[in-house]
Amino acid sequence: MAKDIDRIRARSAWETVKESPVITAIAVAPVVLVLGVVWWLTNGFVAFVLLILLGVGVVVGGKLLK
Repeated sequence: MAKDIDRIRARSAWETVKESPVITAIAVAPVVLVLGVVWWLTNGFVAFVLLILLGVGVVVGGKLLK
């Protein structure tokens, strides 16, 4: 049952992205802005590490919320 709910949520999210890319751009803009500022102030490697840490945080946070 849980896998069906995840598929439904993923499909709904993908439909939202396809129907309204502006909403997606607004949702992603803060992350892109922070990574751009980190890249500008330090270098690309630090921005890449921050991106990996944010991704791990999202995955772990998602697992903890279930």
